[in-house]
Amino acid sequence: QVRLVESGGDLVQAGGSLRLSCEVSGTIFLFNVMDWYRQAPGKQRDLVASIVDDGRTHYEDNVKGRFTISKFDAKNTLYLEMNSLKPEDTAVYYCHATRGETHYWGQGTQVTVSS
Repeated sequence: QVRLVESGGDLVQAGGSLRLSCEVSGTIFLFNVMDWYRQAPGKQRDLVASIVDDGRTHYEDNVKGRFTISKFDAKNTLYLEMNSLKPEDTAVYYCHATRGETHYWGQGTQVTVSS
């Protein structure tokens, strides 16, 4: 079965950096869209960044210029590079992928940014 496993979440000071990884197993690494979402306590789950199979990217306004989404097909892995982190970036970050009408989700990784 398909599995998406996030890693890289940690406690970091404001202004610091983290790189999140999402390793895919159980299926070929070929999707129409791959995304990162995040959900803070008491908040809805929001889209952070997306990458389409042709390489086009999209970023939520609050992370533009700070976050970069990328993928490395040879490692079956999606990445989110996060720089200049702010306390408001604190959330559980989820990996998501779409193939046709099918959606896949990871279990999430916790990112906590302290002031």
